[in-house]
Formats: sequence, structure tokens, C-alpha cells
Amino acid sequence: MTAPVVESVQAPLRVGDKLSPQNFGPFDLLRLARYAEVSGDKNPIHLDADLARQAGLAAPPVQGMLLMSAFAPALAAWRPDLTLQRLSAKFLRPVLAGESIAVSGRVANVAMDDGLRVTLRLMAHNAQREIVVLAEAVLGEAG
Repeated sequence: MTAPVVESVQAPLRVGDKLSPQNFGPFDLLRLARYAEVSGDKNPIHLDADLARQAGLAAPPVQGMLLMSAFAPALAAWRPDLTLQRLSAKFLRPVLAGESIAVSGRVANVAMDDGLRVTLRLMAHNAQREIVVLAEAVLGEAG
């Protein structure tokens, strides 16, 4: 049985199609502080280098939701004809202030139940090429 191929405004989507790596960051302390202010996530470990060191980290960790916010623009740049409908993630390693991530992924499923539905398996890697976030996104036609 072959996977369905669905025509889109841009190009056909197939299982295995890649989302090329897109870089985000570095996430500096000012960005973490601004995110804390607008999100209400004022956990001091994200803002205080001494506290982060006491917790065994070399620098404050980037907020998880700030890391997840990199996936939406990566997906929109990849397929502007599709809309993000769902995003979930598992955090595997901390990303520290001053570090960057590269977001990439692959199409895991293409379906046509009540319109186009594309499921992607996504990853964020740090500079050492370690996976720091595993995620899954579901995209669909806008409208």
C-alpha cells in the first residue's frame, strides 16, 4: 500500500518529505527576561545565573514554551499554504541562555479526512547536534 499524495498550492506532499533545518537563537538573557515578562513565566531559574548554577546548570535554561515558539515560524516558512493546528513536544535536554537551536523534521503522515491533514515529526538540535526537543505537529489547509 502506498501513502497518499496530495496536491497543494505549492507541491505534492509525501511521507518522508523533509523540513530543512532552520536556526533560531541565540536565546540571550534579555530574550529570556522579555519572554518571562510577557508570558508570566517568571520562574527565577530562567533569569538568575547564580540560581541556575546552584541547580547544576552552566547558565539559565531557556523556557520550554519559548523553545516551542520556534516551531511555528519554521513550519510557516516551509509550507505557508498550511496552518498549524496542533503542536506537542517532549523536552529532552535543557537549552541554556546563549545557545541556539536548529529545527528540522519529516512528514510522517498525509491524510484527507475532512481536508488535508499533514503530521510531522519534528526535532530541535543544539550546537552539539544533540536532540533537545522532540515534537509532533499537525498542519491543515487554512480556512
